[in-house]
Amino acid sequence: MSQRTFEMRIYHATPGRMDALHARFRDHTCDLFARHGIGIVGFWVPQDPVAAGERLVYLLSYPDRQAADQSWEAFRNDADWQAAKAASEEDGSIVDKVESEFLDPTDYSALS
Repeated sequence: MSQRTFEMRIYHATPGRMDALHARFRDHTCDLFARHGIGIVGFWVPQDPVAAGERLVYLLSYPDRQAADQSWEAFRNDADWQAAKAASEEDGSIVDKVESEFLDPTDYSALS
């Protein structure tokens, strides 16, 4: 039996490039996620203003882990994604580090 799977991702922005990272998600990435079956639960920034300029946290959902792997493979190979990534990085990299962790909901979670 498959189980709905969640992925928490934390992007550590290149110093001074958080606005470009937000723009890429706002203008391109979210639509491309939808195209490839990547469900967006939400995006967050830390309340601390310094940390908000450094990190973007978001949560994604998939029907199961296999669907997640297939969705990411299709996303990475999408010519529109490759063009958007290249355009957003014309002035240099916008992400220094990405953390990703797949999560299973507990039996008492509202997100199961």
